[in-house]
Amino acid sequence: MLDPARIRPANPAPVRAGGAYVLYWMTAARRTRHNPALEHAVALSARLRLPLLVFEGLRCGYEHASARFSTFVAQGMADNAAAFKERGVTYVPWMEREAGEGREIFATLAGEAAVIVADDAPLFFLPHMVAAAATRVGVRMEAVDGWGLLPVRSAGRAFGRAVDFRRHLQRALAPHLDLLPEADPLLGYTQGPAASPVAPRVLADSGPSDVGAVALRGGQQSARAALAGFLPRLSRYADERSHPDADAASGLSPYLHWGHLSAFEVLAAVAPGARPTYAQGSREGGWGGHPAESFLDELVTWRELCANTAHFLPDYTEYSSLPAWARATLDKHRHDPRQLYSLAELDEARTDDPVWNAAQRQLRAEGTIQNYLRMLWGKRVLAWSATPEEAWERLVWLNNRWSIDGRDPNSWGGISWVFGRYDRPWAPERPIQGSVRYMTSASTVRKLRMRAWLARWSKA
Repeated sequence: MLDPARIRPANPAPVRAGGAYVLYWMTAARRTRHNPALEHAVALSARLRLPLLVFEGLRCGYEHASARFSTFVAQGMADNAAAFKERGVTYVPWMEREAGEGREIFATLAGEAAVIVADDAPLFFLPHMVAAAATRVGVRMEAVDGWGLLPVRSAGRAFGRAVDFRRHLQRALAPHLDLLPEADPLLGYTQGPAASPVAPRVLADSGPSDVGAVALRGGQQSARAALAGFLPRLSRYADERSHPDADAASGLSPYLHWGHLSAFEVLAAVAPGARPTYAQGSREGGWGGHPAESFLDELVTWRELCANTAHFLPDYTEYSSLPAWARATLDKHRHDPRQLYSLAELDEARTDDPVWNAAQRQLRAEGTIQNYLRMLWGKRVLAWSATPEEAWERLVWLNNRWSIDGRDPNSWGGISWVFGRYDRPWAPERPIQGSVRYMTSASTVRKLRMRAWLARWSKA
């Protein structure tokens, strides 16, 4: 049984009598495994005795659209095409050549659907896109949350601190873990292919910017391989994940962002059967002392806290949404003397800080930054910008332009953490940052094992 807390009506329209198929509009959970929206669509298909048609599109007109992102998505579409073909499910991938094409294709497909199932995710422009489409289609649309272990809406409110959200998870999550989606939602699908009124189209190199594809391959096959590759490193995660030379981090964020991998599958791999225990919001003991506890706190607490913010805080992408204490202390120090760099100098890694330059080079080349250094990367931009508002805009631009997981709730959470979200005031109060947490490259080099990483990325 699929968790009913994951399913909501997106409009009040009825199921269309005489519809040709059940339409699953795949926008966030871009995979065929551990996908509650797909599971719900298959169930509706069986109930209505209609075939399933899956439509997965990618717009071309969004800000920072590039070959980096379209190639990653296209690789995922190739995996999905093979998986759906094997199960006899009609699959229509579509990449826009011109803005607006996808809307027309969706409208055509919706015009013959009996019911539509859509992904429900606090991701970029997707909530607004789904809400707008639901008002236009004239047929029943249901949205299904496949983002995280805790259905996002079930929290009921925004949480401003990890300790408070962790406390909530420790009390509220366990019942939802008893209703996780099936690993293979297509198992037993018997309705056969649907006749599609449109043909698929995939263009792997679409996008107007000069941000090229990366070596990291997208798709659920690569995602599952990355998960399998992480498992031998899991025992080192708690102690070594911050050290760039240790290679102990999971590397799963791009796949989670694009929906090629789910938190459900990750949990099943790293801690099958694990359940949270009430530890008054503490990290230690929150999963009953499970060996993967440190990783689970990142996967569940921090990832889903950022999703909670994205859903319940409408202006979470704006500087003005930061906690009042953080904005006040940064405003107090806005006229402090500081070393300034232009956006071009930052983008091209031309600062006098070799650690920061190395992190920016890695971001441009690979679409990711080692986890700990990503925090330092953001803190230095705050110190090098004329105002905190300018620093915010620069970090958003750099992250969303280059990062494979840019525009993710976790990306926004990481950027806003630089400015004090989810944190507390720190002493002593310092120039520029005030009482916002302070980080320097010099202290980072002293704390971390990073000689090999720095040697690799110090080259221009």
